Amino acid sequence: MASRPPPEEHLDPRATTLWRLSGLLQIVPFVIAIVAGAVGLIWFDLLSTPIVVVVAAAIVLLLAIATWVIPGLVWKYWRYEIGEANVDIQHGWLTTTRTVIPMARIQHVDTRHGPLQRRFGLASVVLYTAAGASQIPALADEIATSARDRIAALANVHDDL
Repeated sequence: MASRPPPEEHLDPRATTLWRLSGLLQIVPFVIAIVAGAVGLIWFDLLSTPIVVVVAAAIVLLLAIATWVIPGLVWKYWRYEIGEANVDIQHGWLTTTRTVIPMARIQHVDTRHGPLQRRFGLASVVLYTAAGASQIPALADEIATSARDRIAALANVHDDL
């Protein structure tokens, strides 16, 4: 059996900025803990000041670099495609995960956007099957709405409200 070509569609490029900002917000507590630990080590004279400053600065620098680089890699390797018979999702730069969801298995589809996503005009499309939920994150609002509606129509999902 021949393998499928990778999906064609990329996420919105603004996803990298969103993920970088989110990453910065997530590392703030770690940076505070590192600084507090460094101050404590210096205050109680447990290690020499230059060693503590260099190690703390190196850890903070590595966190900042990871927060900047990883979102670009995630975006580069995140792809999706909505076909007539299935939704094909592929992501991962260290370990590639490929999920093919048959339209016949989709029970419900929604769009979701948190405060940061709304700020960037992005939304995620969430696909629900009996096996659980899968999502296509960080699409432009209008593309997410269109994708949701297309998947709902192809999967024959009816809005009962």
